[in-house]
Amino acid sequence: MLYFWSMLKQILTSKKLYLSILGLVIFGISALLLFDKLIMPSYTNYHEGLTVPDLTRVTLKEAETKLTSIGLRYEIADRRANSAFPADYVIDQQPAANTIVKPNRKVYLTVNTEVKPVVVVPNVVSLSLRNAQIQLQNYGLEIGAISYESGRFKSVIRQSITEGDTVAKGTTIDLVISDGLGNKIVQIPEIIGLRLPQAQLKLREAGLRIGEIRFRPAKDVVANTVLDFSPKVTEITEGETLDLIISESFNAVEELESGVVIDSTGTPIPQKAPK
Repeated sequence: MLYFWSMLKQILTSKKLYLSILGLVIFGISALLLFDKLIMPSYTNYHEGLTVPDLTRVTLKEAETKLTSIGLRYEIADRRANSAFPADYVIDQQPAANTIVKPNRKVYLTVNTEVKPVVVVPNVVSLSLRNAQIQLQNYGLEIGAISYESGRFKSVIRQSITEGDTVAKGTTIDLVISDGLGNKIVQIPEIIGLRLPQAQLKLREAGLRIGEIRFRPAKDVVANTVLDFSPKVTEITEGETLDLIISESFNAVEELESGVVIDSTGTPIPQKAPK
């Protein structure tokens, strides 16, 4: 037992032990620094960086030469038609110019194409101006000049390019819109004494519209019968509006209608206004 403690004391007091430990520590630190400062940067190209050149407004061939000469690759991400550039010119890039990237990085290019995408022209005749605009925009077409002509209903009368034609995307289409007024004088049909649906039909056939509808209690008259209209004329411009007075049950409370809604067949539907 005494021999064991004697040997242990000799080892712990030995300078060689401490020198060996110090050597191992120094070696470990040196190896770690070597790995961090030399091996890893060399493996990951940490200290290497390439500046992406500006490739816009040059040909695809020039862009390829610029990239490969500095160790970068490229891929055509998209082709678009742009009249400001010749065909096969680069019009966009990602990453952007002057970005620092690692070697062998791929740069994505958008290249101008001479062939413009085409679309089939939709039919917008009979649509309202707003709906026609939405329809054309959905097809990638532009609204051009808008002119107006007399007509019964406010809708598209003509379009400058025929439905079904194939045109380049972005083509401009001119529209002719009805102003809702005819260009002739029409006779107001005999509607007093008619039920409202019959009067509506006669007025629509004459090219006239129904405006305000007022209900008036009337004795000995079938409800929903036309009692009167205004303006009190016999002739009027096609497309103009007539206000109607309609009978209701004598005990009913008078109500005011503030116009009509035109259904898909062109039939005016009275809409009651709040009291």
